[in-house]
Amino acid sequence: MIYEKLKNKDPEIYDLILKEEQRQKEGIELIPSENYASSAVLEAMASIFNDKYAEGYPKKRYYGGNFYIDELEELCQKRAREAFGALEYNVNVQPYSGTPANLAVYFGLLNFGDTILSLKLSHGGHLSHGDPISLSGKSFNFVHYEVEEDTQKINYEKIKDLAEMHKPKLIISGFTAYPRQVNFQKISEIAHSVSAFSMADISHISGLIIGGAHPSPFPYCDIVTTTTHKTLRGPRGAMIFSKPELSEKINKAVFPGMQGGPHEHTIAGIAVALKEAQTPEFKEYARQIILNAQALAQSLLEEKINLVSGGTDNHLLLLDLRNFGPGKGYFIEKALEIANITVNKNPIPGDTFPPYYPSGIRLGTPAVTSRGMKENDLNLIGKWIAEVIKKFTNYNMPEDKTERQKAISDFLEKIKNEEFLLNLKNEVKNFAEKFPLPGVDI
Repeated sequence: MIYEKLKNKDPEIYDLILKEEQRQKEGIELIPSENYASSAVLEAMASIFNDKYAEGYPKKRYYGGNFYIDELEELCQKRAREAFGALEYNVNVQPYSGTPANLAVYFGLLNFGDTILSLKLSHGGHLSHGDPISLSGKSFNFVHYEVEEDTQKINYEKIKDLAEMHKPKLIISGFTAYPRQVNFQKISEIAHSVSAFSMADISHISGLIIGGAHPSPFPYCDIVTTTTHKTLRGPRGAMIFSKPELSEKINKAVFPGMQGGPHEHTIAGIAVALKEAQTPEFKEYARQIILNAQALAQSLLEEKINLVSGGTDNHLLLLDLRNFGPGKGYFIEKALEIANITVNKNPIPGDTFPPYYPSGIRLGTPAVTSRGMKENDLNLIGKWIAEVIKKFTNYNMPEDKTERQKAISDFLEKIKNEEFLLNLKNEVKNFAEKFPLPGVDI
């Protein structure tokens, strides 16, 4: 990207952008919800569409001058239906992000206090799927299903039993930290058997679905929500697909119910990403994401690192670090960050520690795949991660909060100048710089 005007107008922001570019060029991004948008997507987002107010929907706006905005939004909707093979669905491309999209579905179709069935946060669900601290959990009666203790996979029969017991108005499938494929058809059948709506949140796997690398929720689910920046490689926005008879209520929940003017520059970027996703190259990219994730999983298993459910068949994997000590996820995330390997600490099924100090690590391969890395590269990265985990086995998260803060402070001070991590950082830098950064290295 070229920032000549910014460089002169605001050198402080320009400097921060360059620093972040350098950090990412020299590092390995393994957070499964992160990815790289193309230069074309970034250019669309920086367009004059940023400047236009467009409250309402195509052909029914509350502001004048929206001729081309209407064309843009309708084109984005058309591309979304085509990309997902969801021609019989309506689609709203205005939600600002995934959580508002999910809330719009709840508020549009349900009443406060209605029962919703979803996967528990610590078992792979999302905050907006009814966690008690979120607005969704405070507004609706969520009943949570869990993965099985032995297999750490979803038991669809138990979902059916819970549905029959609690008679929810909505059942949610599609998750944020579940490393296995989802049977959308089966969950939809369960929902419809108790007269509930079936909703799939495919934010993490939308690119895999378009690329044919994961089963699709269409045409089984009544509603499908997704963000647009993860495996789809678009800007940070969201979309809601719905059966036509539900669309009016959902659209009203989005606007005027929850938000005002849509971010049309973001919608322009989404439209570009959807066009890019309908290419043979994107299908190969989606396939490679899974191959890379499985290579990373195999590398870690060979190093005796436990994985939730024993592996992965999508873009992410969860490391269960409890055999190395409790609350280990925080320490390993921070240590890897010193070595320019970016991951996120994450709760795992059965975790007894709070989400900020969990016993797991979540890894994903969308971003590294976008940079062109292949299985052998991920095998090497897995070895590096295992080295770091084994290096810091003596650091455990105390139960006592006072002791916890001291342990964290001592650890962060130690790793700042840890020779092992600094040497690894140099290795990672030399490795990462071989791979271009999409959207930056043109």
